[in-house]
Amino acid sequence: MSLAPLLDAAPAIPVHAMAAMAAFALGVVQFAAPKGTLPHRTVGWIWVSLMAIVAASSFWIHEIRLLGPWSPIHLLSILVLAMLPVAVIAARGHNVSRHRKTMIGIFSGGLIIAGLFTLLPGRIMHAVVFGP
Repeated sequence: MSLAPLLDAAPAIPVHAMAAMAAFALGVVQFAAPKGTLPHRTVGWIWVSLMAIVAASSFWIHEIRLLGPWSPIHLLSILVLAMLPVAVIAARGHNVSRHRKTMIGIFSGGLIIAGLFTLLPGRIMHAVVFGP
């Protein structure tokens, strides 16, 4: 395992990857920790900020080009940016079920599923984890 491929990439890529890894770690903590507490809300705001960085930074990454400079993953970024406010508004409105479902969906789609695709051969994270 070497961070060299990641650190040698265009600046948006390490920002994107580091924010995603931090969001993944904090997301796991959020799922395990007690809900509705001040720490949950504080870590939640940090997580929402990290996910906004992950989604927004993807618009400067064009490794896969299917429609001009864009790929289907950019649609996921738009969805994440749209759903983050939905989850926050649900939490602020005490709609726990909607908040939970939305956050689990963002975590699952935006971090787990998208993250697995970064491990495909030829991708930078594949080189980081498995070597060139």
